[in-house]
Amino acid sequence: MNLTEGAVLYFDKPLHWTSFDLVNKARTMVKHTLDIKKLKIGHAGTLDPLATGVLIVCTGKATKRIEELQYHTKEYIATIQLGATTPSFDLETEVDATYPTEHISREMVEETLQKFLGEIKQIPPSYSAVKVNGKRAYEYARKGAEVEIKPKTLVIDEIELLEYDMPTIKIRVVCSKGTYIRALARDIGQALNSGAHLTGLQRTRIGDIRVEDCISIETFRAQLDELKAQMPQKEDQI
Repeated sequence: MNLTEGAVLYFDKPLHWTSFDLVNKARTMVKHTLDIKKLKIGHAGTLDPLATGVLIVCTGKATKRIEELQYHTKEYIATIQLGATTPSFDLETEVDATYPTEHISREMVEETLQKFLGEIKQIPPSYSAVKVNGKRAYEYARKGAEVEIKPKTLVIDEIELLEYDMPTIKIRVVCSKGTYIRALARDIGQALNSGAHLTGLQRTRIGDIRVEDCISIETFRAQLDELKAQMPQKEDQI
């Protein structure tokens, strides 16, 4: 693993960390442990702070692969609460409205999910990094300002119901780059004549890389310590 020359690392991002938090932590650890002054590093595909799972990090010349890696198909396991909405479509904000769920059956959920298969149009969340007039959408949202966000075309390759325990459902989604699972939760709620928001999200795969293939930041620290131990020791200057 030559981090300065270029490496592709697969992390399991912790809950509550931003993608930048993980990249910044990895950069600091590499520079400190291996005594490197500069390290080019970046990630291929943002994960929300309230999501966990696969985050690909590239260093050195491997950062040239970031755009390519971002286009790989992604798989998610999402936990969705029906009957209530939040402005951010997840737990970042408080519930702002409630809706009936008594009419929703397992069969209705399964039939509704199939309507999202294939190419769809999706309006990204207002609490997102999508740019509107040169600013991030969340900058407007957090100030209470409303802006028009244009819908994006994306593809849902697979979608299935894993658990049905009203008012909570768990689904598996395989989708293209740019899919907001929070927005998908919103749209599923609306399609069920109710409301919904995301209460849990794990990215389980990017391309062929599964969450089981990923390491924690603690494991990465141990790997760096091993690398340091293998490096030739500098002779003490007299």
